[in-house]
Amino acid sequence: MTNLDVWYESISAADIRAQMSDKKARKRFDKGTKKAHRRNSLHSFKKLAEMVDGQPRIRSDPPLLIPLRDMPEQFDPEKGREAVRASLEEYRKTISPELQTLLDGYELVDIALKVVGVGSVGTRCFAALFIGRDENDPLFLQIKEADNAVLESVLPSSRYGSHGRRVVEGQRLMQAFGDIFLGWSKGDVDARDYYWRQLKDMKASADIDAMDLKALTGYAGLCGLTLARSHARSGDEVAIAAYLGKGDSFISALTRFAEAYADQTESDYAAFQEAIDSGRLSAEAPEDSPVRS
Repeated sequence: MTNLDVWYESISAADIRAQMSDKKARKRFDKGTKKAHRRNSLHSFKKLAEMVDGQPRIRSDPPLLIPLRDMPEQFDPEKGREAVRASLEEYRKTISPELQTLLDGYELVDIALKVVGVGSVGTRCFAALFIGRDENDPLFLQIKEADNAVLESVLPSSRYGSHGRRVVEGQRLMQAFGDIFLGWSKGDVDARDYYWRQLKDMKASADIDAMDLKALTGYAGLCGLTLARSHARSGDEVAIAAYLGKGDSFISALTRFAEAYADQTESDYAAFQEAIDSGRLSAEAPEDSPVRS
């Protein structure tokens, strides 16, 4: 492929749907696609916000989402608001001029502390509610702390002075369609790096458990294509292809790694269960959960 062909390469919803031969699978996919289209700021507003004294505010949903006004005494809400507001103008400079104009049509009205997923546990994350013309024109932005890259201990330091910028520039380079509001800021108030994005921008996840072998194989191929495209955009695709070669050495290496990773996961889970059984860890779980408590 030419450089331009690589840059324009993308996978559409139609490409994914074409991998499904089962009518039920296609029906689930169509339903999931429609649901994803509704996952936007207006949908988030209806779910995560409420009117307080006639003003739109983020709804308290502890421990996952807590407005700064409801934070416990040990957390200084004013410092949190100051950190986000101080970062907003810096973030604005990292998005394109036409998006700055779009963002300027919104007013920041509320901020909440948000619990993030497993990969970001222990890092700070805010949800910021902006309002445009009225409450029917909301914008939710997520401000996530960007920490050191895991590879920095063995590779040269990043060319960027901000971990937030490193994350954003990497996403812009690798993704076919990135979030238009991706940007970054340096937390001068709390000395943390952040990157900004929409809280909901019509993302969807594949239901792997519902796939048969053919669908799973096709999905794996699409994932491989996506990963290859990212490497081709960010690296030397000719050198990568030459290194991989035409044999099955790389495939075998990936298979061995996957099997070793699965073995390690099972071993870690067994150790986790043993800690619960011995009383070193206390745990509570639903009745249908495999975790014993």
